[in-house]
Amino acid sequence: QVQLVASGGGSVQAGGSLRLSCAASVYTTETVCRAWFRQAPGKEREAVALIDTSDGRTYYGDSVKGRFTISRDNAKSTAYLQMNSLKPEDSAMYYCAADRSYGSCFLNENAFAHWGQGTQVTVSS
Repeated sequence: QVQLVASGGGSVQAGGSLRLSCAASVYTTETVCRAWFRQAPGKEREAVALIDTSDGRTYYGDSVKGRFTISRDNAKSTAYLQMNSLKPEDSAMYYCAADRSYGSCFLNENAFAHWGQGTQVTVSS
């Protein structure tokens, strides 16, 4: 059973930075694809970033390109989301997710079976 624990959220002012972490209980084929999603109150869940831990390929949602960076440390079974130049509209609950690769990783919430508990990010103007 894969367990994911997200951490690193908090409150920052616009223009600031935060680094989220998502630690997995194991590094197996079930955690090759790692991703971050977010959901603000009253809004649908939004895809933020994805990394294929087998080769390091990354994908980003349009709203965060150039500001957020996803990375991984396979030895620690941990994925990270470095968030720079934060905006108030980045405020949301951030969820990490993991699943196996079916040839490729897809930045779509339906492609992920394992989810962390969420960590809150609040950006004030």
